[in-house]
Amino acid sequence: MAIPRDFINELVARIDIVDLIDVKVPLKKAGKNHSACCPFHSEKSPSFTVSRDKQFYHCFGCGAHGNVIDFVMEYDRLDFIDAIEELAGQLGLEVPREQGTGKRRDEGLSRDLYQLMEEASRHFQSQLRQHKDKQKVLDYLDHRGLSEKVIEHFNIGFAPEGWDGLLSRYRQSQDSQDKLLTAGMVIENDNGRRYDRFRDRLMFPIRDRRGRVIGFGGRVLGDGTPKYLNSPETPIFHKGNELYGLYELKQRHRDPQRVLIVEGYMDVVALAQFDVDYAVASLGTATTAEQFQLLLRSAKEVICCYDGDRAGVEAAWRALETALPLLKPGNQVRFMFLPQGEDPDTMVRQVGKEAFESQIDDAKALPEFLFETLAQRHGADKGTLAKQAIGLIEKVQDTVLQSLLLENLAYKLGMNGADELRRKLGFSSKHQGQTLQNKALKGRGTPLRLAIALLVQHPMLGEGLPVQPALKHIKMAGVDLLIHLLDITRKQVKNSAQLLEQYRDAPQLGTLKKLTQWDHQVADENLQQEFRKTLIWLNNQYIEQRYQELSLKQNHTKEERIQLSKLIAVIQGQN
Repeated sequence: MAIPRDFINELVARIDIVDLIDVKVPLKKAGKNHSACCPFHSEKSPSFTVSRDKQFYHCFGCGAHGNVIDFVMEYDRLDFIDAIEELAGQLGLEVPREQGTGKRRDEGLSRDLYQLMEEASRHFQSQLRQHKDKQKVLDYLDHRGLSEKVIEHFNIGFAPEGWDGLLSRYRQSQDSQDKLLTAGMVIENDNGRRYDRFRDRLMFPIRDRRGRVIGFGGRVLGDGTPKYLNSPETPIFHKGNELYGLYELKQRHRDPQRVLIVEGYMDVVALAQFDVDYAVASLGTATTAEQFQLLLRSAKEVICCYDGDRAGVEAAWRALETALPLLKPGNQVRFMFLPQGEDPDTMVRQVGKEAFESQIDDAKALPEFLFETLAQRHGADKGTLAKQAIGLIEKVQDTVLQSLLLENLAYKLGMNGADELRRKLGFSSKHQGQTLQNKALKGRGTPLRLAIALLVQHPMLGEGLPVQPALKHIKMAGVDLLIHLLDITRKQVKNSAQLLEQYRDAPQLGTLKKLTQWDHQVADENLQQEFRKTLIWLNNQYIEQRYQELSLKQNHTKEERIQLSKLIAVIQGQN
Protein backbone atom coordinates (compact mmCIF):
# COMPACT_ATOMS: atom_id res chain seq x y z
CA MET A 1 0.00 0.00 0.00
CA ALA A 2 1.33 3.44 -0.98
CA ILE A 3 1.47 6.54 1.21
CA PRO A 4 -0.82 9.25 -0.21
CA ARG A 5 1.08 12.04 -1.94
CA ASP A 6 -1.03 14.66 -0.13
CA PHE A 7 0.11 13.30 3.23
CA ILE A 8 3.78 13.51 2.20
CA ASN A 9 3.23 17.09 1.02
CA GLU A 10 1.62 17.91 4.36
CA LEU A 11 4.63 16.56 6.26
CA VAL A 12 7.05 18.60 4.18
CA ALA A 13 4.87 21.69 4.65
CA ARG A 14 4.37 21.36 8.42
CA ILE A 15 7.92 20.51 9.52
CA ASP A 16 10.29 23.45 9.31
CA ILE A 17 13.64 22.22 8.03
CA VAL A 18 15.64 24.76 10.05
CA ASP A 19 14.03 23.65 13.31
CA LEU A 20 14.46 19.97 12.40
CA ILE A 21 18.15 20.23 11.54
CA ASP A 22 19.04 22.68 14.30
CA VAL A 23 18.19 20.07 16.94
CA LYS A 24 20.77 17.67 15.49
CA VAL A 25 23.24 20.07 13.87
CA PRO A 26 23.35 23.51 15.55
CA LEU A 27 22.85 26.18 12.89
CA LYS A 28 23.99 29.79 12.71
CA LYS A 29 22.16 32.56 10.85
CA ALA A 30 24.04 33.56 7.71
CA GLY A 31 22.12 36.20 5.77
CA LYS A 32 18.87 34.76 4.47
CA ASN A 33 20.02 31.20 5.22
CA HIS A 34 21.50 29.20 8.09
CA SER A 35 24.85 27.41 8.03
CA ALA A 36 26.90 24.78 9.84
CA CYS A 37 29.72 22.34 9.24
CA CYS A 38 28.30 19.54 7.14
CA PRO A 39 27.18 16.48 9.14
CA PHE A 40 27.81 14.23 6.15
CA HIS A 41 31.53 14.82 5.63
CA SER A 42 34.49 16.16 7.61
CA GLU A 43 35.22 19.85 7.20
CA LYS A 44 36.59 22.76 9.22
CA SER A 45 34.77 25.65 7.51
CA PRO A 46 30.97 25.59 7.22
CA SER A 47 29.74 24.78 3.71
CA PHE A 48 26.35 23.34 4.75
CA THR A 49 23.47 25.78 4.21
CA VAL A 50 19.80 25.50 5.09
CA SER A 51 17.15 27.69 3.47
CA ARG A 52 13.95 28.40 5.36
CA ASP A 53 12.38 29.93 2.24
CA LYS A 54 13.05 26.89 0.07
CA GLN A 55 12.86 24.37 2.93
CA PHE A 56 16.00 22.83 1.50
CA TYR A 57 19.55 22.06 2.61
CA HIS A 58 22.68 21.92 0.47
CA CYS A 59 26.36 21.28 1.12
CA PHE A 60 28.74 22.99 -1.27
CA GLY A 61 31.50 20.66 -0.09
CA CYS A 62 30.11 17.15 -0.64
CA GLY A 63 26.97 17.98 -2.62
CA ALA A 64 24.46 16.58 -0.11
CA HIS A 65 21.08 18.21 -0.61
CA GLY A 66 17.38 17.65 -0.07
CA ASN A 67 14.32 18.37 2.05
CA VAL A 68 13.29 17.23 5.54
CA ILE A 69 12.68 13.68 4.33
CA ASP A 70 16.11 13.47 2.68
CA PHE A 71 17.80 14.80 5.82
CA VAL A 72 16.17 12.22 8.09
CA MET A 73 16.99 9.44 5.63
CA GLU A 74 20.65 10.48 5.40
CA TYR A 75 21.28 11.58 9.00
CA ASP A 76 19.39 8.80 10.75
CA ARG A 77 20.14 6.19 8.08
CA LEU A 78 16.48 5.36 7.43
CA ASP A 79 14.77 4.31 4.24
CA PHE A 80 12.00 6.43 2.72
CA ILE A 81 9.06 4.75 4.46
CA ASP A 82 10.77 4.78 7.86
CA ALA A 83 11.67 8.46 7.41
CA ILE A 84 8.03 9.27 6.69
CA GLU A 85 6.96 7.38 9.81
CA GLU A 86 9.62 9.15 11.88
CA LEU A 87 8.47 12.61 10.75
CA ALA A 88 4.81 11.71 11.16
CA GLY A 89 5.56 10.55 14.70
CA GLN A 90 7.03 13.97 15.51
CA LEU A 91 3.68 15.51 14.57
CA GLY A 92 1.66 12.80 16.33
CA LEU A 93 0.19 11.64 13.02
CA GLU A 94 -0.63 8.12 11.86
CA VAL A 95 0.75 7.37 8.40
CA PRO A 96 -2.19 6.57 6.09
CA ARG A 97 -1.96 4.02 3.30
CA GLU A 98 -3.85 3.88 0.03
CA GLN A 99 -4.46 0.89 -2.22
CA GLY A 100 -1.74 0.67 -4.85
CA THR A 101 -1.17 -1.55 -7.84
CA GLY A 102 1.22 -3.82 -5.94
CA LYS A 103 0.54 -6.41 -3.30
CA ARG A 104 -1.45 -5.02 -0.39
CA ARG A 105 0.43 -4.68 2.88
CA ASP A 106 -1.56 -5.15 6.06
CA GLU A 107 -0.21 -2.43 8.34
CA GLY A 108 -2.30 -3.62 11.29
CA LEU A 109 -0.79 -7.09 10.97
CA SER A 110 2.72 -5.64 10.84
CA ARG A 111 2.17 -3.67 14.04
CA ASP A 112 0.92 -6.79 15.79
CA LEU A 113 3.92 -8.79 14.55
CA TYR A 114 6.38 -6.17 15.80
CA GLN A 115 4.69 -6.26 19.20
CA LEU A 116 4.71 -10.08 19.36
CA MET A 117 8.37 -10.22 18.36
CA GLU A 118 9.29 -7.72 21.07
CA GLU A 119 7.36 -9.79 23.60
CA ALA A 120 9.19 -12.91 22.40
CA SER A 121 12.53 -11.18 22.87
CA ARG A 122 11.65 -10.18 26.43
CA HIS A 123 10.45 -13.74 27.08
CA PHE A 124 13.77 -15.23 25.96
CA GLN A 125 15.70 -12.70 28.04
CA SER A 126 13.65 -13.59 31.12
CA GLN A 127 14.27 -17.30 30.55
CA LEU A 128 17.98 -16.62 30.66
CA ARG A 129 17.52 -15.32 34.21
CA GLN A 130 14.70 -17.46 35.54
CA HIS A 131 14.50 -20.86 33.84
CA LYS A 132 15.56 -23.93 35.80
CA ASP A 133 18.14 -24.75 33.09
CA LYS A 134 19.56 -21.24 33.06
CA GLN A 135 22.88 -22.25 34.62
CA LYS A 136 24.03 -24.27 31.63
CA VAL A 137 23.41 -21.24 29.43
CA LEU A 138 25.15 -18.85 31.79
CA ASP A 139 28.08 -21.27 31.99
CA TYR A 140 28.22 -21.35 28.20
CA LEU A 141 28.19 -17.53 27.99
CA ASP A 142 30.88 -17.35 30.64
CA HIS A 143 32.94 -19.90 28.72
CA ARG A 144 32.63 -17.71 25.62
CA GLY A 145 33.82 -14.77 27.70
CA LEU A 146 30.72 -12.62 27.21
CA SER A 147 30.15 -9.97 29.84
CA GLU A 148 26.82 -8.95 31.32
CA LYS A 149 27.14 -5.62 29.54
CA VAL A 150 27.47 -7.22 26.09
CA ILE A 151 24.66 -9.72 26.79
CA GLU A 152 22.39 -6.84 27.75
CA HIS A 153 23.47 -4.66 24.80
CA PHE A 154 22.46 -7.35 22.30
CA ASN A 155 19.46 -8.54 24.38
CA ILE A 156 20.67 -12.13 24.17
CA GLY A 157 18.17 -14.66 25.52
CA PHE A 158 17.45 -18.36 25.93
CA ALA A 159 14.81 -20.59 24.34
CA PRO A 160 14.54 -23.63 26.66
CA GLU A 161 13.94 -27.20 25.57
CA GLY A 162 10.30 -28.08 25.01
CA TRP A 163 7.73 -27.77 22.29
CA ASP A 164 5.64 -24.90 23.56
CA GLY A 165 7.72 -22.62 25.77
CA LEU A 166 6.69 -19.55 23.78
CA LEU A 167 3.45 -20.88 22.34
CA SER A 168 2.01 -21.66 25.79
CA ARG A 169 2.05 -17.94 26.66
CA TYR A 170 -0.70 -17.42 24.08
CA ARG A 171 -2.94 -20.43 24.72
CA GLN A 172 -5.90 -18.14 25.36
CA SER A 173 -5.52 -16.23 22.09
CA GLN A 174 -5.96 -18.06 18.82
CA ASP A 175 -5.28 -14.81 16.95
CA SER A 176 -1.89 -14.39 18.64
CA GLN A 177 -1.01 -18.01 17.90
CA ASP A 178 -1.85 -17.46 14.24
CA LYS A 179 0.36 -14.39 14.17
CA LEU A 180 3.22 -16.25 15.84
CA LEU A 181 2.95 -18.68 12.94
CA THR A 182 3.03 -15.78 10.48
CA ALA A 183 6.05 -14.32 12.30
CA GLY A 184 7.93 -17.63 11.93
CA MET A 185 8.16 -18.24 15.68
CA VAL A 186 5.86 -21.25 15.50
CA ILE A 187 5.78 -24.17 13.06
CA GLU A 188 2.66 -26.10 12.02
CA ASN A 189 3.08 -29.72 10.87
CA ASP A 190 0.93 -31.64 8.39
CA ASN A 191 -1.43 -32.71 11.19
CA GLY A 192 -2.08 -29.11 12.19
CA ARG A 193 -0.05 -29.37 15.41
CA ARG A 194 1.92 -26.26 16.29
CA TYR A 195 5.17 -26.05 18.20
CA ASP A 196 8.02 -23.58 18.89
CA ARG A 197 10.58 -23.13 16.12
CA PHE A 198 13.41 -22.30 18.55
CA ARG A 199 14.19 -24.84 21.28
CA ASP A 200 17.27 -25.20 23.49
CA ARG A 201 19.04 -22.34 21.76
CA LEU A 202 20.84 -19.16 22.59
CA MET A 203 18.67 -16.42 21.08
CA PHE A 204 19.92 -13.35 19.21
CA PRO A 205 17.14 -10.86 18.35
CA ILE A 206 17.52 -9.24 14.95
CA ARG A 207 16.45 -5.59 14.90
CA ASP A 208 15.70 -3.31 11.98
CA ARG A 209 17.10 0.20 11.67
CA ARG A 210 14.38 1.54 13.95
CA GLY A 211 15.20 -0.97 16.68
CA ARG A 212 12.14 -3.17 16.18
CA VAL A 213 12.64 -6.93 16.61
CA ILE A 214 11.90 -8.53 13.25
CA GLY A 215 13.47 -11.98 13.61
CA PHE A 216 15.83 -14.19 15.58
CA GLY A 217 18.95 -16.20 15.16
CA GLY A 218 19.27 -19.20 17.46
CA ARG A 219 22.54 -20.98 18.24
CA VAL A 220 22.28 -24.56 19.44
CA LEU A 221 23.76 -25.14 22.91
CA GLY A 222 24.52 -28.82 22.49
CA ASP A 223 25.51 -30.95 19.53
CA GLY A 224 22.25 -30.55 17.66
CA THR A 225 21.81 -29.38 14.12
CA PRO A 226 21.63 -26.96 12.51
CA LYS A 227 24.23 -25.06 14.50
CA TYR A 228 22.49 -21.79 13.65
CA LEU A 229 18.78 -21.50 12.96
CA ASN A 230 17.34 -18.27 11.54
CA SER A 231 13.82 -16.90 11.33
CA PRO A 232 12.20 -17.53 7.95
CA GLU A 233 11.04 -14.78 5.60
CA THR A 234 7.97 -13.05 7.03
CA PRO A 235 5.94 -9.91 6.31
CA ILE A 236 8.36 -7.92 8.51
CA PHE A 237 11.62 -9.84 8.00
CA HIS A 238 13.48 -10.07 4.71
CA LYS A 239 16.98 -11.23 5.53
CA GLY A 240 18.49 -9.89 2.31
CA ASN A 241 17.52 -6.38 3.41
CA GLU A 242 18.79 -6.49 6.99
CA LEU A 243 22.07 -6.78 8.88
CA TYR A 244 22.46 -8.26 12.35
CA GLY A 245 24.00 -5.79 14.76
CA LEU A 246 23.53 -2.65 12.65
CA TYR A 247 21.04 -1.13 15.08
CA GLU A 248 23.29 -1.94 18.04
CA LEU A 249 26.28 -0.47 16.20
CA LYS A 250 24.36 2.79 15.66
CA GLN A 251 23.58 2.97 19.36
CA ARG A 252 27.32 3.22 20.02
CA HIS A 253 28.47 5.09 16.93
CA ARG A 254 26.15 7.57 15.23
CA ASP A 255 28.66 8.13 12.44
CA PRO A 256 31.05 5.16 12.34
CA GLN A 257 34.18 5.54 10.26
CA ARG A 258 34.14 1.91 9.20
CA VAL A 259 31.99 -1.20 9.37
CA LEU A 260 33.26 -4.78 9.44
CA ILE A 261 30.90 -7.31 7.89
CA VAL A 262 31.24 -10.90 9.15
CA GLU A 263 29.20 -14.07 8.80
CA GLY A 264 27.85 -15.03 12.24
CA TYR A 265 25.97 -13.54 15.18
CA MET A 266 28.54 -14.81 17.65
CA ASP A 267 31.30 -13.15 15.61
CA VAL A 268 29.57 -9.78 16.04
CA VAL A 269 29.01 -10.30 19.76
CA ALA A 270 32.51 -11.64 20.46
CA LEU A 271 34.12 -8.75 18.61
CA ALA A 272 32.01 -6.29 20.61
CA GLN A 273 33.24 -8.00 23.80
CA PHE A 274 36.78 -7.03 22.71
CA ASP A 275 35.65 -3.45 21.89
CA VAL A 276 35.67 -4.09 18.16
CA ASP A 277 32.12 -2.80 18.25
CA TYR A 278 31.57 -1.90 14.62
CA ALA A 279 30.81 -5.34 13.17
CA VAL A 280 27.59 -6.59 11.55
CA ALA A 281 26.57 -9.97 10.14
CA SER A 282 24.89 -10.76 6.82
CA LEU A 283 22.39 -13.26 8.26
CA GLY A 284 23.90 -16.32 6.65
CA THR A 285 23.53 -15.16 3.04
CA ALA A 286 25.86 -13.74 0.43
CA THR A 287 25.97 -9.98 0.93
CA THR A 288 23.15 -8.48 -1.14
CA ALA A 289 23.02 -5.13 -2.94
CA GLU A 290 20.50 -3.91 -0.35
CA GLN A 291 22.85 -4.84 2.48
CA PHE A 292 25.78 -3.13 0.78
CA GLN A 293 23.73 0.03 0.36
CA LEU A 294 22.95 -0.07 4.06
CA LEU A 295 26.63 -0.46 4.86
CA LEU A 296 27.76 2.31 2.53
CA ARG A 297 25.15 4.67 3.97
CA SER A 298 26.40 3.81 7.45
CA ALA A 299 30.13 4.33 6.92
CA LYS A 300 32.53 5.37 4.17
CA GLU A 301 34.69 2.28 4.63
CA VAL A 302 33.38 -1.29 4.55
CA ILE A 303 35.67 -4.22 5.35
CA CYS A 304 34.42 -7.64 4.24
CA CYS A 305 35.83 -10.39 6.46
CA TYR A 306 36.03 -13.96 5.13
CA ASP A 307 37.80 -17.25 5.72
CA GLY A 308 41.01 -17.57 3.72
CA ASP A 309 39.96 -20.81 2.00
CA ARG A 310 38.62 -21.12 -1.54
CA ALA A 311 35.01 -20.72 -0.43
CA GLY A 312 35.91 -17.51 1.40
CA VAL A 313 37.66 -16.05 -1.64
CA GLU A 314 34.67 -16.95 -3.85
CA ALA A 315 32.32 -15.27 -1.38
CA ALA A 316 34.53 -12.17 -1.36
CA TRP A 317 34.50 -12.09 -5.17
CA ARG A 318 30.70 -12.19 -5.22
CA ALA A 319 30.69 -9.34 -2.72
CA LEU A 320 33.03 -7.34 -4.97
CA GLU A 321 30.76 -7.85 -7.98
CA THR A 322 27.78 -6.72 -5.90
CA ALA A 323 29.55 -3.65 -4.52
CA LEU A 324 31.11 -2.25 -7.71
CA PRO A 325 27.98 -0.58 -9.20
CA LEU A 326 27.02 0.86 -5.80
CA LEU A 327 30.23 2.70 -4.91
CA LYS A 328 30.13 6.49 -4.80
CA PRO A 329 33.02 8.95 -4.45
CA GLY A 330 34.61 8.55 -1.03
CA ASN A 331 33.39 4.98 -0.49
CA GLN A 332 35.98 2.31 0.23
CA VAL A 333 35.54 -1.47 0.25
CA ARG A 334 38.36 -3.72 1.44
CA PHE A 335 38.71 -7.46 1.93
CA MET A 336 40.13 -9.22 4.98
CA PHE A 337 40.95 -12.93 4.94
CA LEU A 338 41.48 -14.96 8.13
CA PRO A 339 43.69 -18.06 8.43
CA GLN A 340 41.92 -21.24 7.37
CA GLY A 341 39.81 -22.70 10.17
CA GLU A 342 39.58 -19.40 12.04
CA ASP A 343 36.64 -17.02 12.33
CA PRO A 344 36.51 -13.53 13.90
CA ASP A 345 35.26 -15.00 17.19
CA THR A 346 38.19 -17.39 17.64
CA MET A 347 40.72 -15.03 16.11
CA VAL A 348 40.04 -12.05 18.34
CA ARG A 349 40.24 -14.30 21.42
CA GLN A 350 43.66 -15.54 20.34
CA VAL A 351 45.32 -12.27 19.35
CA GLY A 352 43.30 -9.57 21.15
CA LYS A 353 41.86 -6.29 19.92
CA GLU A 354 45.06 -4.51 18.89
CA ALA A 355 46.41 -7.34 16.74
CA PHE A 356 42.98 -8.05 15.23
CA GLU A 357 42.49 -4.40 14.27
CA SER A 358 45.98 -4.39 12.81
CA GLN A 359 44.79 -7.14 10.45
CA ILE A 360 41.77 -5.00 9.58
CA ASP A 361 44.13 -2.13 8.75
CA ASP A 362 46.04 -4.45 6.41
CA ALA A 363 42.92 -5.60 4.55
CA LYS A 364 43.23 -5.61 0.75
CA ALA A 365 41.91 -2.61 -1.12
CA LEU A 366 39.30 -3.37 -3.77
CA PRO A 367 41.62 -2.78 -6.78
CA GLU A 368 44.30 -5.01 -5.24
CA PHE A 369 41.86 -7.85 -4.61
CA LEU A 370 40.25 -7.47 -8.03
CA PHE A 371 43.46 -7.70 -10.07
CA GLU A 372 45.09 -10.26 -7.79
CA THR A 373 42.10 -12.58 -8.25
CA LEU A 374 41.95 -12.03 -12.02
CA ALA A 375 45.67 -12.78 -12.28
CA GLN A 376 45.23 -16.02 -10.32
CA ARG A 377 42.32 -17.08 -12.51
CA HIS A 378 43.69 -16.19 -15.94
CA GLY A 379 47.47 -16.21 -15.45
CA ALA A 380 49.29 -15.16 -18.60
CA ASP A 381 46.11 -14.96 -20.70
CA LYS A 382 46.07 -11.17 -20.86
CA GLY A 383 43.25 -11.09 -23.38
CA THR A 384 40.81 -12.89 -21.11
CA LEU A 385 42.04 -10.93 -18.10
CA ALA A 386 41.44 -7.65 -19.94
CA LYS A 387 37.99 -8.73 -21.09
CA GLN A 388 36.94 -9.78 -17.59
CA ALA A 389 38.37 -6.63 -16.02
CA ILE A 390 36.70 -4.30 -18.54
CA GLY A 391 33.34 -5.98 -17.90
CA LEU A 392 33.68 -5.20 -14.20
CA ILE A 393 35.10 -1.68 -14.59
CA GLU A 394 32.23 -0.69 -16.88
CA LYS A 395 29.85 -1.24 -13.95
CA VAL A 396 31.62 1.35 -11.78
CA GLN A 397 29.71 4.64 -11.44
CA ASP A 398 32.39 6.43 -9.44
CA THR A 399 34.51 8.00 -12.20
CA VAL A 400 37.52 8.44 -9.90
CA LEU A 401 37.54 4.75 -8.97
CA GLN A 402 36.90 3.81 -12.59
CA SER A 403 39.95 5.80 -13.72
CA LEU A 404 42.06 4.22 -10.98
CA LEU A 405 41.02 0.72 -12.08
CA LEU A 406 41.73 1.55 -15.72
CA GLU A 407 45.21 2.81 -14.82
CA ASN A 408 45.83 -0.42 -12.90
CA LEU A 409 44.63 -2.51 -15.82
CA ALA A 410 46.77 -0.55 -18.28
CA TYR A 411 49.82 -1.22 -16.10
CA LYS A 412 48.98 -4.94 -15.90
CA LEU A 413 48.70 -5.09 -19.70
CA GLY A 414 51.91 -3.14 -20.30
CA MET A 415 50.14 -0.14 -21.82
CA ASN A 416 51.09 3.48 -21.44
CA GLY A 417 48.25 4.62 -19.21
CA ALA A 418 44.46 4.57 -19.32
CA ASP A 419 44.19 6.70 -22.48
CA GLU A 420 46.03 4.11 -24.54
CA LEU A 421 43.87 1.37 -22.99
CA ARG A 422 40.71 3.24 -23.95
CA ARG A 423 41.90 3.64 -27.53
CA LYS A 424 43.04 0.05 -28.01
CA LEU A 425 40.19 -1.67 -26.21
CA GLY A 426 37.47 0.79 -27.19
CA PHE A 427 36.46 1.48 -23.60
CA SER A 428 33.87 4.22 -23.19
CA SER A 429 32.29 5.07 -19.88
CA LYS A 430 28.53 5.15 -19.90
CA HIS A 431 28.80 7.87 -17.27
CA GLN A 432 30.69 10.33 -19.51
CA GLY A 433 27.48 11.75 -20.85
CA GLN A 434 26.23 12.34 -17.34
CA THR A 435 29.50 14.08 -16.43
CA LEU A 436 29.24 16.37 -19.46
CA GLN A 437 25.65 17.15 -18.56
CA ASN A 438 26.64 18.07 -15.03
CA LYS A 439 29.38 20.34 -16.36
CA ALA A 440 26.93 22.00 -18.72
CA LEU A 441 24.76 22.98 -15.79
CA LYS A 442 27.53 25.27 -14.61
CA GLY A 443 27.54 27.33 -17.80
CA ARG A 444 25.31 30.19 -18.88
CA GLY A 445 21.73 29.02 -19.10
CA THR A 446 19.15 29.31 -21.87
CA PRO A 447 15.83 31.06 -21.21
CA LEU A 448 14.24 27.61 -20.84
CA ARG A 449 16.74 26.63 -18.16
CA LEU A 450 16.19 29.98 -16.42
CA ALA A 451 12.42 29.43 -16.48
CA ILE A 452 12.77 26.01 -14.86
CA ALA A 453 15.31 27.26 -12.28
CA LEU A 454 13.17 30.25 -11.29
CA LEU A 455 10.11 28.03 -10.94
CA VAL A 456 11.96 25.45 -8.85
CA GLN A 457 13.47 28.09 -6.56
CA HIS A 458 10.29 30.19 -6.38
CA PRO A 459 7.25 27.98 -7.04
CA MET A 460 4.87 30.86 -6.29
CA LEU A 461 5.73 32.23 -9.76
CA GLY A 462 3.45 29.59 -11.25
CA GLU A 463 0.47 30.31 -9.01
CA GLY A 464 -2.59 31.26 -11.03
CA LEU A 465 -0.55 31.49 -14.25
CA PRO A 466 -2.70 30.98 -17.38
CA VAL A 467 -2.15 27.78 -19.34
CA GLN A 468 0.54 28.13 -22.01
CA PRO A 469 -0.80 26.00 -24.91
CA ALA A 470 2.06 26.93 -27.23
CA LEU A 471 4.59 25.17 -25.01
CA LYS A 472 3.19 21.75 -25.92
CA HIS A 473 4.12 22.30 -29.56
CA ILE A 474 7.72 23.43 -29.07
CA LYS A 475 10.35 20.90 -30.10
CA MET A 476 12.95 21.58 -27.43
CA ALA A 477 14.51 19.30 -24.81
CA GLY A 478 13.25 20.23 -21.36
CA VAL A 479 9.93 21.80 -22.38
CA ASP A 480 7.95 18.81 -21.07
CA LEU A 481 9.56 19.30 -17.66
CA LEU A 482 8.61 22.99 -17.62
CA ILE A 483 5.03 22.14 -18.58
CA HIS A 484 4.79 19.64 -15.73
CA LEU A 485 6.26 22.12 -13.24
CA LEU A 486 3.74 24.74 -14.35
CA ASP A 487 0.87 22.26 -13.92
CA ILE A 488 1.98 21.52 -10.34
CA THR A 489 2.65 25.09 -9.22
CA ARG A 490 -0.43 26.53 -10.95
CA LYS A 491 -2.78 24.57 -8.70
CA GLN A 492 -1.20 25.29 -5.35
CA VAL A 493 1.70 27.40 -4.09
CA LYS A 494 4.52 25.15 -2.85
CA ASN A 495 8.03 25.72 -1.57
CA SER A 496 11.02 24.15 -3.30
CA ALA A 497 11.09 21.20 -0.93
CA GLN A 498 7.46 20.28 -1.60
CA LEU A 499 7.90 20.76 -5.33
CA LEU A 500 10.94 18.51 -5.59
CA GLU A 501 9.26 15.84 -3.47
CA GLN A 502 6.97 15.28 -6.48
CA TYR A 503 10.06 14.10 -8.39
CA ARG A 504 11.64 11.84 -5.73
CA ASP A 505 11.77 8.78 -7.99
CA ALA A 506 11.91 10.66 -11.30
CA PRO A 507 15.02 10.84 -13.53
CA GLN A 508 14.82 14.66 -13.55
CA LEU A 509 15.40 14.91 -9.78
CA GLY A 510 19.19 15.31 -10.01
CA THR A 511 18.92 18.16 -12.51
CA LEU A 512 16.21 19.91 -10.51
CA LYS A 513 18.24 19.71 -7.31
CA LYS A 514 21.20 21.32 -9.07
CA LEU A 515 18.97 24.10 -10.35
CA THR A 516 17.83 24.89 -6.80
CA GLN A 517 21.43 25.96 -6.14
CA TRP A 518 22.05 27.77 -9.44
CA ASP A 519 22.98 31.42 -9.00
CA HIS A 520 20.89 32.93 -11.81
CA GLN A 521 21.68 36.47 -10.55
CA VAL A 522 18.09 37.62 -10.85
CA ALA A 523 17.23 40.04 -8.05
CA ASP A 524 14.22 39.17 -5.88
CA GLU A 525 12.31 42.25 -7.05
CA ASN A 526 12.77 41.19 -10.70
CA LEU A 527 11.77 37.52 -10.38
CA GLN A 528 8.24 37.91 -11.76
CA GLN A 529 9.39 40.10 -14.63
CA GLU A 530 12.25 37.80 -15.67
CA PHE A 531 10.07 34.71 -15.43
CA ARG A 532 7.47 36.31 -17.71
CA LYS A 533 10.25 37.18 -20.17
CA THR A 534 11.27 33.52 -20.40
CA LEU A 535 7.70 32.51 -21.19
CA ILE A 536 7.45 35.22 -23.86
CA TRP A 537 10.70 33.95 -25.38
CA LEU A 538 9.37 30.39 -25.41
CA ASN A 539 6.10 31.47 -27.03
CA ASN A 540 8.11 33.32 -29.66
CA GLN A 541 10.01 30.10 -30.32
CA TYR A 542 6.71 28.43 -31.09
CA ILE A 543 5.71 31.28 -33.41
CA GLU A 544 8.98 31.03 -35.34
CA GLN A 545 8.84 27.24 -35.40
CA ARG A 546 5.25 27.21 -36.67
CA TYR A 547 5.99 29.91 -39.24
CA GLN A 548 8.88 27.85 -40.63
CA GLU A 549 6.66 24.77 -40.86
CA LEU A 550 3.87 26.59 -42.72
CA SER A 551 6.11 28.68 -44.99
CA LEU A 552 7.83 25.55 -46.29
CA LYS A 553 4.57 23.74 -46.88
CA GLN A 554 2.68 23.78 -50.18
CA ASN A 555 -1.06 23.55 -50.75
CA HIS A 556 -2.19 25.12 -47.46
CA THR A 557 -5.66 24.55 -46.10
CA LYS A 558 -7.84 27.59 -45.47
CA GLU A 559 -7.13 27.42 -41.72
CA GLU A 560 -3.37 27.17 -42.36
CA ARG A 561 -3.45 30.24 -44.67
CA ILE A 562 -5.23 32.23 -41.98
CA GLN A 563 -2.77 31.07 -39.33
CA LEU A 564 0.21 31.91 -41.55
CA SER A 565 -1.10 35.44 -42.12
CA LYS A 566 -1.50 35.94 -38.40
CA LEU A 567 2.00 34.62 -37.70
CA ILE A 568 3.50 36.98 -40.31
CA ALA A 569 1.67 39.89 -38.68
CA VAL A 570 2.97 38.94 -35.24
CA ILE A 571 6.56 38.59 -36.50
CA GLN A 572 6.39 41.93 -38.33
CA GLY A 573 4.97 43.50 -35.17
CA GLN A 574 7.92 42.19 -33.17
CA ASN A 575 10.36 43.70 -35.62
